Amino acid sequence: MSAFLARLFVKDYKNTGDPQVRKRYGKFAGIVGIISNSILCAMKILIGLISGSIAIVADGINNLADASSSIITLIGFRLAAAPEDKNHPYGHARIEYLTGLFISMLIIVLGFQLFRSSFTKVLHPDPLSFSYTTILVLLIAIAIKIWQALFNISIGKKINSVALMATGTDSRNDVISTSAVLVSLLIGKIFQVQLDGWMGCLVALFILWSGIQLIRETSSPLLGEAPDEELVAAIEKEVLNQEGVIGIHDLVVHNYGPGKIFASIHIEVDAKGDLLESHDMIDNIERTVKEDLKIEFIAHMDPVEIDNPLISRLYEEIIRTIKPLPGIQSIHDLRIVPGKTHTNIIFDAVLTPACTMTQQEIRSRIEEKIRMIDPNYYVVITFDKVYTGL
Repeated sequence: MSAFLARLFVKDYKNTGDPQVRKRYGKFAGIVGIISNSILCAMKILIGLISGSIAIVADGINNLADASSSIITLIGFRLAAAPEDKNHPYGHARIEYLTGLFISMLIIVLGFQLFRSSFTKVLHPDPLSFSYTTILVLLIAIAIKIWQALFNISIGKKINSVALMATGTDSRNDVISTSAVLVSLLIGKIFQVQLDGWMGCLVALFILWSGIQLIRETSSPLLGEAPDEELVAAIEKEVLNQEGVIGIHDLVVHNYGPGKIFASIHIEVDAKGDLLESHDMIDNIERTVKEDLKIEFIAHMDPVEIDNPLISRLYEEIIRTIKPLPGIQSIHDLRIVPGKTHTNIIFDAVLTPACTMTQQEIRSRIEEKIRMIDPNYYVVITFDKVYTGL
């Protein structure tokens, strides 16, 4: 259904990597959310006031919050699509994350207010007016919310939007809260038990929990989360498939918002190869990755000796040494710098968050093994961190 509507209302709907197309999708989703949630809000509040159910009114106000969220999403997508300027050379795409964060905070505030109203109803319950019209309205609301959840999550995945994914999750949660209200009415009718205030409290608590979860999800990109594993794997595959590439390391990905991803990498090439040919290969790799993955990509060329038997022996010995040590992912840029009194064995070691040893402990362990080959060898290690999450 969402694909059919996108074909009708979103120009160039297949080109989701285009910032303007993302903006159209965001505008489309926002308008759909405003209209559908406003209708639901009016229906539920009207039925809630007629029946005297605070739980239905609470659920209706939750839909009002959803409509407000859609308005904020609409504004957020428009601002996020603004071009780069002097003070923001990487664009404004992160506004979309701020939009999701603001929506989450609004949900928490409304959830708190609804809990207060519902708890008052627990202390001072009023008789409810049961009607099959109320049941019908709630069933329609559940059906609409199921469609909303599928609609927003589908578009959120299509354009990689944290804000729309959060909106879809919120709609899915609304299905649960409205279903709970419906169950409380049926139980009250069958068993003559007044559960309205209690159910209103549960709905409010559920809204609060959803808001907290959404804050965690929408704030994570702002704090600097690990990049998407599929993107990292795609970059590695693109680069390693190029002829002339010996290895890669130091892949770093920076996310400045949807459609604004910058990445850099070090590419190892044969030190004895033609310098200009290697440089041309690096340029071609940068261009290919940028076009295929729709990211800004910069590659650094690292020449390595591939036919030096001493380097190969040292590399194998270091790998055997670090293999049982926790949190050391790999080494790279191994080179030998001889001197009059000693020889420096220089390389970089990549550490993961799982590393429990100090840098000095790692250095001492490796140097102990290397000096068994030659007591005049000294180890010089530059410690790198993993920034890809893999």
